[in-house]
Amino acid sequence: MSDMNPEYLITFTTILVSGIGIILGTAIVAIVEGRAVIKALDGITRQPESANDIRTTLLISMALLESSSIYVLLVILILIFANPMITQFFN
Repeated sequence: MSDMNPEYLITFTTILVSGIGIILGTAIVAIVEGRAVIKALDGITRQPESANDIRTTLLISMALLESSSIYVLLVILILIFANPMITQFFN
């Protein structure tokens, strides 16, 4: 691997890190969303009269959590398709 072209090495490293990042960025968000739903359903079963408030709070928090995974996807796509490291180091 030491005789590899530096452009290929940076591209390979970027793709490897992007793959790991997208896996972690989506898996962690999915786990946290699942926990939020479990807690909301638990709260609704304990206090059915406040179900509308809990549901509203749950939907807002799910939107915020999902936006973080969209940001992860955006950064990963930028790293893969518009890799700034190649143009910075190899002009």
